[in-house]
Amino acid sequence: MFLVTGATGNVGSELVRSLASAGDEVRALTRASGQASLPAGVEGVTGDLDDPGTLSPALTGVRGVFLMSGFRDMHGVLAEIRRAGVQRVVQLSGSSAVASDTSNAISRYMIASETAVRESGAPWTILRPRGFMSNALQWAPQLRGGDVVRAPFAGVRIAVIDPYDIAAVAAQALRSDAHEGQAYPLTGPESLLPADRVRTLGAVLDRELRFEAQPDAEARAEMSASMPKEYVDAFFSFYVEGTLDESEVFPTVEEVTGRPPRTFEQWARAHAAAFR
Repeated sequence: MFLVTGATGNVGSELVRSLASAGDEVRALTRASGQASLPAGVEGVTGDLDDPGTLSPALTGVRGVFLMSGFRDMHGVLAEIRRAGVQRVVQLSGSSAVASDTSNAISRYMIASETAVRESGAPWTILRPRGFMSNALQWAPQLRGGDVVRAPFAGVRIAVIDPYDIAAVAAQALRSDAHEGQAYPLTGPESLLPADRVRTLGAVLDRELRFEAQPDAEARAEMSASMPKEYVDAFFSFYVEGTLDESEVFPTVEEVTGRPPRTFEQWARAHAAAFR
């Protein structure tokens, strides 16, 4: 039995499907009962990673846990995992965890989460994906109303990765002790600018799409309307001040899964309906 936290998220939902389709027993953790539509055979359970005491029923009989980062009491969550006798933890982290600047809010919670996993005493594997291809879904409202995408950080190259591939690596790490003690950088096969992704999406949709760089001040105001200031500051530190480089392509997905990671074009074709 594997427990997947964040089971309705970009990576968690892909992992639930991957494990279930391979015949693994899967338990999907959500905050509220009936919150998620799950594949046949997947057991939905409720629990709150911000309240470790609620996790005991979800952890009963579990061999491996796919664990999200950034919760208030990661040490408490991991104590519950150890108490349940879980044999393996695969943690979803991020590339900013390798930074040493804990004044950056995103780096700080990534570093703290990884430290908690390393200190837990449970066998672990840490996944550090670069930007998700699925972040392009943020453009869907613009494209349903026109052919122009306005987006920030126009000059930033990212080796974006399909959440499907992150899930594929996670599935391998849950099933085998061959990946214990590894912190894996995960990327797609190419480093792309936002304009490159828009161009590819246009070809898939058979539309003449155009990219417009969003000015920093406008982007900051828009982001501030939907997230705390410390996280807005963190993104501007990464992508305007240049404190985070996510442009390098790594071979990890192919090394772990035996196949190359999906391209952005493949992701776009699989999700084209979301933009129509």
